[in-house]
Amino acid sequence: MTAPSNLERVVLHLDMDAFYAAVEVRDDPTLAGRPLIIGYPGRRGVVSTCSYEARKFGVHSAMPSVTAMRLCPEAIWRPGRMSRYVALSREIREIMRDVSPLVEPLSIDEAFIDMTGISRDLEEGRQTARELKQRIQREQRLTASVGVAPNKFLAKVASDMEKPDGLVLLTKDSLAERFWPLPVRRLWGVGPRMAERLRRGGLRTIGDIQKVDAIGLATVVGRRAAAHLSALARGEDDRPVQPRRVARSISEERTYGSDLTDLDAIDRALLARAEGVARQLRREELTGSTVHIKVRTGDYTTWTRSLKLPRPTDLAESLVEAGRRMFRERINLAGKGVRLLGLGVSGLEAKGDGQGQLFVSDAEARARRMARAADAVRDRIGEKSLTRASLIRSRKQEERRDEPEETSSLPSVD
Repeated sequence: MTAPSNLERVVLHLDMDAFYAAVEVRDDPTLAGRPLIIGYPGRRGVVSTCSYEARKFGVHSAMPSVTAMRLCPEAIWRPGRMSRYVALSREIREIMRDVSPLVEPLSIDEAFIDMTGISRDLEEGRQTARELKQRIQREQRLTASVGVAPNKFLAKVASDMEKPDGLVLLTKDSLAERFWPLPVRRLWGVGPRMAERLRRGGLRTIGDIQKVDAIGLATVVGRRAAAHLSALARGEDDRPVQPRRVARSISEERTYGSDLTDLDAIDRALLARAEGVARQLRREELTGSTVHIKVRTGDYTTWTRSLKLPRPTDLAESLVEAGRRMFRERINLAGKGVRLLGLGVSGLEAKGDGQGQLFVSDAEARARRMARAADAVRDRIGEKSLTRASLIRSRKQEERRDEPEETSSLPSVD
């Protein structure tokens, strides 16, 4: 679905403000106005996100928890509830689709919306964005920041300019005033190393890059990168909004307060990760064909292994079987314990898009019936309402505490 070329292009980028933390405050108003961190405290924990009150102390996502605890000792910590965030994300996405069928999700808390042909111009797009923000506030009691621009790149930059609860219109006429003074790190594809190369070349702002000709910029970053950065610095981006943006991978990983050494505990951890990934696959109506595991020991030795499945799946049984095989045959801990354990799946496709299977084994049919029943119960009562018996620790195990606390971030969807 492409708009006629003579229409002014109107693109919105909507980004929920501190989404995980905001949901926790919404559900527990006693947290309002207090520094809140989503993650696990402790020496191996990592901050998933935090409230704006915590950010005032210098806390930010991906920060080691020990650093966050030092910067903000009065913070309240919550482990996060992925199922809750996913459910609310879907409701917010439906609100977006009410204004345009062209919604491209980027992650659980942000998306592009193409309003070309629906809004007559950028100014009308800004009014739509304002109404969208008001509806999300009214129905979900959450705030969003929205950027309005003639393309995806500028819309994303604009949405970050006045967070939280921001609304920014960035036009080609306002680039000199609002866009060019920004640091080069705001350009897509510019990481710390490229930013340092640009700095050494005397290029610190986007405006600096815009002033340099392609040949001069190529001497600093190379010809290919120069063409990319020059176009972005001029505010050019012709990529379409793509509503059926399928995730490339789904994974879960956990870090443990002390290393896992018991093989049964490691096996239960693998099964728990497979359960979470399979559940997310079914939520997204996807199947995956390649299973990945990641294992890190206490001395930071890290293995990543992958295994192609005979056919795509969304069942935990198939995922954990592959994970166990890789762990057994392709990883040698040499007596060391497991600090981090992750399982993921790639080669994703929409359920039903691939080659159908004519005959299904009794075991797979039974596993699929159980998965459907478990999903129905969890959707109705909550994620923790149902747990596999093999994942429930016995009282003796609890007393021995041979399975350390998980301290890592939330599952990821890419």
